[in-house]
Amino acid sequence: MILYSVTVNIDRQVEQDWLQWMKSVHIPEVMDTGLPMSYKLLRLLTEIENEGTTYSCQYYFQTMEDYFTYDKLHSPALQQKHHFRFQNKYVAFRTLLEEV
Repeated sequence: MILYSVTVNIDRQVEQDWLQWMKSVHIPEVMDTGLPMSYKLLRLLTEIENEGTTYSCQYYFQTMEDYFTYDKLHSPALQQKHHFRFQNKYVAFRTLLEEV
């Protein structure tokens, strides 16, 4: 099992809009690719005081090949949509993990 984790710190001024957009638009578009098996959207509880709130969106892939297909064919356009909508309102980093 492969876990692709996208950690996002979102500006509190747009947090509710971002959260609604993630749940109703972005995550469904990711899942509609048919490549992730499931996902979780989590809010970080041990937040350091800063200008935003941190979330982790975790997508589960059956194989590394499924992740690579997603990353090559779908991820760039989906990331671009996120960037244009929330430009200068977020910081993100991505992590790829393997269940052992």
